[in-house]
This record gives sequence, C-alpha cells and structure tokens, in this order.
Amino acid sequence: MKNVLFKKTLFCLLLLLSFIGFGQNLPLSKDAKISVITCGLGNETYSYFGHTAIRVADTANNIDLVYNYGAFDFRTPNFVAKFAKGDLQYFVVVHPFADFMNEYTYEKRSVFEQELVISQDLKQKLFDNLNATLLTEDRYYTYKFIDKNCTSMVVDIINKTLNGSVITKVGDTDKTYRSILFPYFNGHFYDQLGTSIIFGTKVDQLGTKIFLPFELKNSLEKTTFQNHPLAEKSTTLLSFEKETPTSWWNNIYTYIVILGFIILVHNKIADKIYLLILSLMGIFFVTVGFYSFHHELAMNYNILLFSPLLLILIVFSLLKNKRWTYRFAVLHLLFLIIYIFILINKAHFFIVLPMIITSGFVLVRVALRNKKRIPIII
Repeated sequence: MKNVLFKKTLFCLLLLLSFIGFGQNLPLSKDAKISVITCGLGNETYSYFGHTAIRVADTANNIDLVYNYGAFDFRTPNFVAKFAKGDLQYFVVVHPFADFMNEYTYEKRSVFEQELVISQDLKQKLFDNLNATLLTEDRYYTYKFIDKNCTSMVVDIINKTLNGSVITKVGDTDKTYRSILFPYFNGHFYDQLGTSIIFGTKVDQLGTKIFLPFELKNSLEKTTFQNHPLAEKSTTLLSFEKETPTSWWNNIYTYIVILGFIILVHNKIADKIYLLILSLMGIFFVTVGFYSFHHELAMNYNILLFSPLLLILIVFSLLKNKRWTYRFAVLHLLFLIIYIFILINKAHFFIVLPMIITSGFVLVRVALRNKKRIPIII
C-alpha cells in the first residue's frame, strides 16, 4: 500500500514539476477551483475522526489534484517508539483526485466538498503555497494530536494565504476536547475506554482550536471573508452511511462481565491479579507521560485509579505484612474518593465508574483481611 502511495505521489510530483518548470509557478486559469475536502468517519483507528484535504481543479491546465497533509511512513526506523514519543514525522502528499475518490469509495466513506470563494490572486497564492510546501523540506511536520494534524495544517495554510486568522472555530467552544472526542469512539468500546484513561489534563481544556475535520467543515459554513461567505455550501461527492461495527468482545458487556467476576468471585488471587494489572497500567501511564512529547498524555490524574503504588501493596501482601497492606489499601481508597471528585464532571466518568466500583470492592476486601491485628487505625 505504501509503495503504491509513493509511486502515485512521485507521479504527481513529476506532473507538477512538468507543469511548473524549474523555479516557475504555474498560472491557474480563471476557471480554477480550490476546495476543502472533508472525508467521513471510518472504522480503522486512523480514520475514526475523518480526514481533511485540499483539492485544486483546473480543467484548462488539466489539473485535478488533492493535497493531503496526513501521510506517514510505516517504514520509518523505530516507528512505534517515535509515534509514542510524539516526534513521528508526517508529510504532505498529492494524489490525482480520481485515485483519492476511488480510495474512499472502496472504504465506503462519505466525501464532502466546500469550494473557497476567493479571488483569482488568492487562489494562485494558495496554489503556490501548497506547491512550495510540497516541493521543499517544509512538507514534513511533527504530528500533534490536537495542535498539528491534517486538519489544523489545512487551516494554517489557508489562513496564511488570507493573511490572518480568518478561519477560527465556530461552535462547541464551551466543550472540552475530551467531550468532543468521546462520541467519535461509538462502536469501539475499548478504544473509547483506553483513550479515556490514557489522556491527561490537556484534553479537559476547552476545545477552542479546530482540530477535527468536521469542526473545520462546520466552521467554514459560518466563516465570512471580505463581507461574503468564505466557502460555498457543502456538496456531497460520496455518500455512505457509517456502519457501526459489532463485536462479541469489543463492547461494554464483556467489560461488565469481567469486572463483575472480580467482584463476585471474592478470591485473593483474583484480587491480586486485578490490582497488579492496574499498577502496571499506572506505571505505563507515568512512563509515557514523562517520555512522550504528546501533551495530551501528561498530567494524567487517572493514575489515582491506576496507581503504581498498588504494586507495593501487592508486595506487602505477598510478604504477609498485614499492617502495611492495610495502610496501603486505605490509602488507595482515599485515592478513589479524590478521583471520583475529579472525575464527576468529566465525559468519561460513567465509562470508568465500573472500574472505580470494582477497585472499591477489592480494596475494602484487602483492608478487612488485614485489619484484625492492627492496634491503631490510621
């Protein structure tokens, strides 16, 4: 797939170079159109939020290309480590529009187009800016989930062309990034749960920036420039109903069954395994928070539930040190109470609540098992 993408990109680059020549800009005709393309949601992780691109169509010059800021290369050395750390390089590619549409037809994802209502000079300037980015080292950028992605890069290059912050977010600026993101995971329960517990305080800030494709689409519909709408009304190029996947395991029912089993089985070994899993996840969250450049993963208050200190509780329990096992159990019950107060107004409160309840049952059981010989309750 990547080889095909590379060959198509190389072909388009050669095509552009043949049009532009060496150091010369290709003048667009008066019939040229530049549009913002918004692609529908998919069921692969990379497609949960949709996609944004820019289309340049000029029949007089035989141009119909899509500029795409969302490309990355799986062959990058240490790809997973770079992605986790937050220094993976994304880059701009260009596709023939027909190939772009074929891909989304195959994936059964809707495609919408909003033609920009700007002067011929500004169309030319935007086209030149796109090509300048594409044909230089500026085509590479360090991906950031909220601050720098395929949508924000499109906003930036259009605003740069228009000499100001013309496109800004319209609507939902009173919602947090977490609240905005949460519904996008419908049908993908464990992805929804995983992102809920690995994201830290940054996603609880008000979502004032455009960072998702449909935010840009909705904002463009209400943006004016030079006393007229910046974009024409959206037209639908492809229309598909998003299919919500069904899975026998990736749903809330397996989640409840597993946690219900931990509560009802009332077994010391099961309790230790459950607490061990929480502690290892907490260690992972802390490590990633310090290691990664993704600000979304820093300052993660969810470690009050996934506490690395649970590992110490388990060690004391294995050593049969009842005094310190009891104290650490009580300490983590206090953590849970604090966590509930922090979480109560957050979008992911109800999805995490079953784990809070399960942890409460397990910790109370651990405390009661180790309380008998404690002369002083702390």
